[in-house]
Amino acid sequence: MRKIQFLFFSTFLFLPVLDFAQVVRADLPYLSAYREEIPYFQELITGGQYAEPSLFIKGDPYHISRQFERGTLRINGITYPDVPLLYDSYQDQLLTFHPIFNQKILIKPEKIDGFVLGNGDHFRFFSGNESYPHHGNGIYQVLEEKKTIALSKPYKTTKALREISRFQEEYLEKVDYFLYQEGGFHPIKKASDAYVVLGLDQKIGKKEVKSKGLSFKKSPPAFLKFIVSYSSTK
Repeated sequence: MRKIQFLFFSTFLFLPVLDFAQVVRADLPYLSAYREEIPYFQELITGGQYAEPSLFIKGDPYHISRQFERGTLRINGITYPDVPLLYDSYQDQLLTFHPIFNQKILIKPEKIDGFVLGNGDHFRFFSGNESYPHHGNGIYQVLEEKKTIALSKPYKTTKALREISRFQEEYLEKVDYFLYQEGGFHPIKKASDAYVVLGLDQKIGKKEVKSKGLSFKKSPPAFLKFIVSYSSTK
């Protein structure tokens, strides 16, 4: 059974989404040694069985989709393509699916280097922002990576419902934005915050942003992607 559980992950060969140095393939010379070192692969990734969300909360706690989709997972420096993944942004937990016991299981946050979901959203683990109330397990979405990294933190909270129904609360989806450079997080709540962190002249920055039809208020991700790429050329 242990070999079957390991092979469930070690034979996913089809989605080289992340630019990581090591990708699991059946013919890689280190794979047999890796199996010997960690014969029970499930122990590496599982943080236990996932507790299903409350039936009394309206909506769901998941990022984008409530269904498992094939993604790419990097743990301990090794990349596993085509892994069934589901991200709970309420608990800041990444889930996978156990092929033997037919259940959702948690992937230990401390093991995660990064992952890409089925829709292409790219997440990585970052430390150093623990004072931020929604830091959670340190999982952030990477919007753009140049000299400076543009990050978002999608998360969900709950709000009590006053209406008469079977639901007591509902999920609310929120997101915060950061620029990360030289090991430090910089919260971005308006366009001028980004100009200051990147050391850009605001007049020039506004002109370039306007020429692309972008606005932080209308689309923070598009604005941050552009301004980080633009600043890297200066």
